[in-house]
Amino acid sequence: MNLDLAGKTAVVTGASRGIGLATVRTLIAEGVRVAGAARSVTAELKETGAYAVAADLSTGEGVTALMDAALAELGGIDLLVNNVGGGDGATVGFLDVADAEWTGAFDMNVLSTVRATRAALPSLIERRGAVVNVSSILALMPGGFPPAMSAAKAAVTALGKALSEEFGPQGVRVNTISPGLVDTSVYSNPEGTVAQWAAASGMSLAEFRQQMVTGQNVTTGRMTAPEEVASLIAFLLSGVAGNITGVNYVIDGGTVKAA
Repeated sequence: MNLDLAGKTAVVTGASRGIGLATVRTLIAEGVRVAGAARSVTAELKETGAYAVAADLSTGEGVTALMDAALAELGGIDLLVNNVGGGDGATVGFLDVADAEWTGAFDMNVLSTVRATRAALPSLIERRGAVVNVSSILALMPGGFPPAMSAAKAAVTALGKALSEEFGPQGVRVNTISPGLVDTSVYSNPEGTVAQWAAASGMSLAEFRQQMVTGQNVTTGRMTAPEEVASLIAFLLSGVAGNITGVNYVIDGGTVKAA
């Protein structure tokens, strides 16, 4: 399928690894000129050939620096992928979540999306562009997960719908994707948090990862590859999906069972 993206320009946030890095690679392979932003620019991001920008997108100053640099480099923005997210908080019990964790989750997930979209919209309107916001199935099945993160991702999903309604008549399409478990370094790093959880449980990292898949009742029996998520993002950004807007696409191997 020809996505007809060649010659377009794009900004991808959270681009140094995982879904963001896979998205940068996919868009560049489609002929898109990409500005990729991350708090720390990795060698992998540099190797893609993207215009790499180091910025802390949890702050207004960081988003402004990114968008100013991207507009100067690209000459305008056709496509925006608000992928940056996550956060340092992982507290599951509501009464144990401090205000700083709530604030951090919303700054990193919601306000980064608000600020980047607001800065890009004049160009997106002029070029009749497209936006994809990356949310999570945490917004759909929040029980048992950090409440601050679940609430922040639900806000991202609601924001996408609101933006699609307001700016659709001006030619800008906005869609959301909600991944489940994605096979990124978060789950594969032998020095990472998940590896520490595995060790505390007396399991190998591979065994613990599979237990996570089993525990979430993933129908396909595996995590989603970052490249699979990137392919969905590229499709939604393309003219092939020209009449799709305001939709939240779940890509989770069948984790969410509701129709």
